[in-house]
Amino acid sequence: MSRHTVRRALISVSDKTGLIPFAKTLHKHGVEILSTGGTLKALKQAVVPAMAVEDYTGFPEMLDGRVKTLHPKIHGGLLFLRHKKSHQKQVKAHGIKPIDLVVVNLYPFEEATSKGNLSMDDAKEFIDIGGPSMLRSAAKNYQSVTVITDVQDYDRVAQELDEHRGSVTDETRFALSQKVFEKTSAYDAVISQFMAMHKKKTGEESALPPQFVFHFKKAQDLRYGENPHQKAAFYIPTTHKASASWTQLHGKELSFNNLMDVDATLDVLAEFNAPAACVVKHNNPCGIAQDTQALVAVDKAIDGDILSAFGGIVGVNRCCDRKIAEKVLEKLAFFEVLVAPSFKPGALKLLKSRKNLRLIEVHQFRDENLYDVKFLRAGILVQEKNRPIKDHMAELKKKLNFVTKAKLSEAETEELIFAFQCSKVVKSNAIVLTQGKHTVGIGAGQMSRVDSVQIAMQKAGYLAEGAMLGSDAFFPMPDSIEMAAKHKIKAIIQPGGSIRDADVIAACDQAGLAMAFIGERHFKH
Repeated sequence: MSRHTVRRALISVSDKTGLIPFAKTLHKHGVEILSTGGTLKALKQAVVPAMAVEDYTGFPEMLDGRVKTLHPKIHGGLLFLRHKKSHQKQVKAHGIKPIDLVVVNLYPFEEATSKGNLSMDDAKEFIDIGGPSMLRSAAKNYQSVTVITDVQDYDRVAQELDEHRGSVTDETRFALSQKVFEKTSAYDAVISQFMAMHKKKTGEESALPPQFVFHFKKAQDLRYGENPHQKAAFYIPTTHKASASWTQLHGKELSFNNLMDVDATLDVLAEFNAPAACVVKHNNPCGIAQDTQALVAVDKAIDGDILSAFGGIVGVNRCCDRKIAEKVLEKLAFFEVLVAPSFKPGALKLLKSRKNLRLIEVHQFRDENLYDVKFLRAGILVQEKNRPIKDHMAELKKKLNFVTKAKLSEAETEELIFAFQCSKVVKSNAIVLTQGKHTVGIGAGQMSRVDSVQIAMQKAGYLAEGAMLGSDAFFPMPDSIEMAAKHKIKAIIQPGGSIRDADVIAACDQAGLAMAFIGERHFKH
């Protein structure tokens, strides 16, 4: 393994964590340090000898600091091939000295724009130009130049300098070079995404973008994926702030399947303003309930399908107090995760008695991402996020139209709309039966809608009588209506739009069923 000695370094950092100890290590090994602005000031305050870049280049910092390091003496010193005689001749003729180490971390564009209230004019001042340029020049010439863009790498390089008499190994230089291109591509992606969001918010771009740029970094390795033979990891976006952020308060590490189900739980709870709860299993809710009291909602959500709730995820959109904790522990011998916006101390103490139970404190239920992305073999599908029904409830109620002779009262209509809200978060084909704003039967993910109806009826049993039926899409023929009538369903809500709507309506009228069209489909695949 060969090594390259570091004789000259250029340091320009916005994050000065660990800077001084590392700079002192360089000085100990006789490395000449070039620096700029605040970094140079910090080095001098710590009595670490350093030369201003402008003294080295003979060209002053200018344009409010926009131009500091964009100079041939900098980039020539980084890029020239040390073994190539023609390069050696040219740099000597122009007084260019080799720069063997670059330490740069970029202007904090992501941090500056993360709050979402920065104007485009202010945001663009956080776009680093000189930093990425130096990083890319150094990384391209990794055979001769060591480049650091992450403060976590100071120790690694310092250790090698100590062990190898001021030099760094090929292996480390190559690894750090790769890290640079990961960093600069992520940095550009963050800027690109911010500008795209700006255009979207200002109405300059209403369609989906011509290029779709997302960048993610690994947050953690997972034990395995959906199955034990599949490797898996959890990545978080660097191009935008994760909107559904949460903190794990207790329990063993979340698995791949847990994370999928937590996300599905957040989708369900984001639909409701009033106290609501759900139980999710295999990415589908098996029980959803809304009530004036969160405790009652939790109780009814579990009762929605208590058999399927075993081993599932319980979610509530209100603080989990001791009574809620007691209720869940009483009703479920085993469940994987409990999700809530906060936990009372008494609830935490009780729930932590189950060693492996994961407790997730959710900071935000609403998903602020503009896009929904699905990866295919040939590329990705991108669509606008399907907004929660609660966000346009007034508009939806205006669309609602009873197309049958039988109608419902205002209170009953509210219950019917609840059934439709629930069908939105169930995998298609989705059929949901509800009684008094809690589910009693759910038919999910079937290839035919009539099969989903049959499963929902089977789950509900005697509770199907008098229930509201919500369907995420239209009924293509009257067979589902005939089954609903047989089980004495009270009313049906569906989008409408089938070429056989007239036949479906006639079947409802014949059975004395009320049916409302709502004009909005909610497939979920």
